[in-house]
Amino acid sequence: MAATSETQTSDDAWPEHMHTRGYQPDVLDEHDPRDLRKTLMSAEGLKQEGNDHFRAKRWDEALAAYRSALGHLPRRPQPQRTATTEDDLEDADAETLRPQSDTDDKVTQEAELEAQQQQPPSELDGECAKARAVLNANIGACYTKLGEPKEVVNACTEALQDDPKYIKALQRRAAANEQINSWSSLASAQEDYKTLLDLLPRTSPEVAGIRRTLAALAPRVEAAQKRETAEMLDKLKGLGNSLLGNFGLSTDNFQFVPNGQGGYSMNFVQDPR
Repeated sequence: MAATSETQTSDDAWPEHMHTRGYQPDVLDEHDPRDLRKTLMSAEGLKQEGNDHFRAKRWDEALAAYRSALGHLPRRPQPQRTATTEDDLEDADAETLRPQSDTDDKVTQEAELEAQQQQPPSELDGECAKARAVLNANIGACYTKLGEPKEVVNACTEALQDDPKYIKALQRRAAANEQINSWSSLASAQEDYKTLLDLLPRTSPEVAGIRRTLAALAPRVEAAQKRETAEMLDKLKGLGNSLLGNFGLSTDNFQFVPNGQGGYSMNFVQDPR
């Protein structure tokens, strides 16, 4: 199984103009292979700088370098959004009220964008996706060292958008969600560990540990579910009591009893004991 690798490559020399003060990578044409190659080289150099900081345990400096490298790369292409809500449809209808030339220009631009999105990704697009995945996973590693599990989850989720089979990103996100320890985060960790079992070879030494972790997670998920459900019901009860108190009542005046048909009936009790 092939997974995105964080093995470091040789430090490519940057083009001379990239060392010029005030260099702005975002002015490059992302659709020009030559410019795209330059952005990849620039991002690679910053990634290597981040790796040096990380090895020296300078987590904040490493994080800054990785973020800077990520900023040099083109953003992940977003799927074309279609009009699905009433507001969207109203916006679409409003287009008919604009001058025909403006509407035609907008339609042409949207058609060109859609055509670009439908084209299969090029080799350079694949390299950019791989670079984004590695950088986001490295950002997650920095946040792991800084003790910020929620940021780890966010960064690794970004990495997995570019490479859904990225082993290290799945591992880091699952471990971070375990630390967060909420019902939803523990359930997400379960899903990531199950995905890892599907991706890893059966002979991998990590498989046994993941299975043990999954076995230990099951009661934690159940306990978190019960805890958060009880907390939610307590909050609802408090809200109900604050409202019913205006009428000299409380939620204790209303009792729910099974109706024998899989549901509940609500009975009013004048003097609950």
